[in-house]
Amino acid sequence: MDRYRAPADCLDAPTGWTFLDPVAERIAGVVQRLPLGPARDVLHGVWLGHPLHPALAQTPIGCWTAASLLDATGGDPRAVRRLTAAGLIALPPVLLAGWVDWSRLPPAHRRTGLVHAAGAVAAALLQGTSLHARCHGHPTRGRLLGLAGTGTVGLVAALGGHLAYRQAAGAAHAEAEPRLAPSDWHSLGATADIPADTPVRRRLGDVPVVVVRGPDDSWTVLADRCTHMAASLAGGEVVDGCLECPLHHSRFRLSDGHPARGPATAAQPRFETRVLADHLEARPHPGP
Repeated sequence: MDRYRAPADCLDAPTGWTFLDPVAERIAGVVQRLPLGPARDVLHGVWLGHPLHPALAQTPIGCWTAASLLDATGGDPRAVRRLTAAGLIALPPVLLAGWVDWSRLPPAHRRTGLVHAAGAVAAALLQGTSLHARCHGHPTRGRLLGLAGTGTVGLVAALGGHLAYRQAAGAAHAEAEPRLAPSDWHSLGATADIPADTPVRRRLGDVPVVVVRGPDDSWTVLADRCTHMAASLAGGEVVDGCLECPLHHSRFRLSDGHPARGPATAAQPRFETRVLADHLEARPHPGP
C-alpha cells in the first residue's frame, strides 16, 4: 500500500526548496542588522510570553474576512471599504514581527516562512487593489479582488499555523522536560566537580539539564534544551545574571528562568535544588 499522506503533509513541501536559501540568507542578514534596539524583543513577544506575530495577525485576517462576508451578504459597501483599509493599516507591524522571528529560524523553517511571507504580501496587494477599485467606481472588480485576497490570506494563515505547530517554529521546546524528569530528588554529582559561573550539563534521569553554580554557592538548574530552538544551553555562558544560549543568544534569568532577551519568549523550566553530603540534588517543582 502507498504511504498515507495527510492533507497537511503538502505544506511541508517548501522545506525542501533549497533554491530559496540564498535569498533567505540575504534577507535574514538585513533583518538582523536593523537597528531596532529594545523594540526587537517587543516584536519577538518576550514581554508577552509567546510570539507576538500570530496575535497581531488576527487583526488583518479578521478585517478582511469580515469584509468578504459583507460582500457575500450584500452588506454596506462603505463598511467593506473601511474593513479592507483597516486590515491594510494593521499589516505593517504584523509583517515586521514576522520577519524578526523568521530571521532567527533554521534554514528549513526559513524556506517555509519565506513562502508564508510572500503569500502575505500577495494577499495585501490583492486587498490594496481591491480597495482602489472600490474607491474608483469598480465595485465588482473590487469584490472579486477582495475575495481573492481573503482566500490567499487564509492559505497563508494555514501555512503559518503549519510552521508554528507542525514544524514547531513558535513552540516552546522544553515544556515537557519537568514532566519527563523523575519526580523525586536525584543526584547531579559532587558539588566540588561543578565550577562557579560555568554552565555544566548533567542528567536528571533521562532529561538533560544545565547547572550553574553562583559565586556565593547558590545553585540554578534549568532544562538544558533552549525553549526557542532546542540548542544546548550548556554551551552558553553566564552574562549579567543570565544564561545566554550559544545559538541565537537568548538570555534566561538564573533567578527564575524567564527570558531577559529574545528571540526566546517562553521561560526555561527551572528545577528545585538542595545540597546533601556535598552532592547537588534536583527535582521538578511539585504541583501544577
